Amino acid sequence: MRAAIIGAGAVGARAARQLTATPDVGSLVIRDADEERARTVAAAMGPPAEADGGSGAEGLDVDVAVVTTPAGGHAELARRLLEAGAHVVSVSDDIDDVRGLLALDAEARERDRCVLAGAGFSPGMSCLLAAHAAARFDEVDEIHVARAGTGGPACARQHHQALAGHALDWRDGAWSRRMGGSGRELCWFPEPVRGRDCYRAALPDGLLLVPAFPGVERVTARLAANRRDRLSARLPMLRRPHPEGRVGAVRVEVRGRRGSTRDVVVLGAVDLPAVAAGAVAAVTAVEAAAGRCTSPGAAGLARSCDVLPVLTELARRGVRAAAFEGSRTD
Repeated sequence: MRAAIIGAGAVGARAARQLTATPDVGSLVIRDADEERARTVAAAMGPPAEADGGSGAEGLDVDVAVVTTPAGGHAELARRLLEAGAHVVSVSDDIDDVRGLLALDAEARERDRCVLAGAGFSPGMSCLLAAHAAARFDEVDEIHVARAGTGGPACARQHHQALAGHALDWRDGAWSRRMGGSGRELCWFPEPVRGRDCYRAALPDGLLLVPAFPGVERVTARLAANRRDRLSARLPMLRRPHPEGRVGAVRVEVRGRRGSTRDVVVLGAVDLPAVAAGAVAAVTAVEAAAGRCTSPGAAGLARSCDVLPVLTELARRGVRAAAFEGSRTD
């Protein structure tokens, strides 16, 4: 398998490490706008990783490319990669990026290739958990996602902007735009993250989950934030982001019916977000290149992957899920 990483930041470096350790990967090209950073990451990984000094998709001849550049431009880069014959995995959690990637569905199908959008920690791991939980139901009514923590600096900047944007909530068959930073809800994550106040934000989870669960009535996504985060969201970041985020978590709550019983299943995961995102991107890239996606086209992981084998492989690589289940009878 020939693979490429485009973007050698915190997530890209972790994805490169995961792919380098994958026996099926015979070559791995690492590219970044900062050529020195790409060379440094490739040297740290060792064979089969190498930095070829290229940029973007130009001249790439690979089976699959993982795009881990900062938000913006992922759709155009994915289009060029499709033209070059590659499957594409994007970790962007930007709404415009995800919309653009999903718009490539017809072209990806025509070329018999997969475009996996939102293949990071959240969305990404959260989509896999949602699909895994949904398999326990006869009918899924609601999906609620919450996330805490950031990966590298680009991720921190994107989350900062998301709190200042407009959230997309799916309710009764229609999209509802809500102000970012509103809708405070206390969400409980796995240890050691525990309880965090979470708020609406410009997150693309709904765009990926709604098509995967026809008939779902409500889909929401929230971001953990403190008072300072909310007050400063519409200002430039007041301090430089940390090069590596602290421990983060995702929480996915799925509600629906199983027989005559209305059930609630809550799944979660806790890890360094960049580490988890890199693992998810790498594992799904291998799935795409090996032809194990459910069908060609552009979609999120809940719709495009055979979820249980992917979660099993992620657990083997150290990214494990936790579960709490509750139920009530109507």
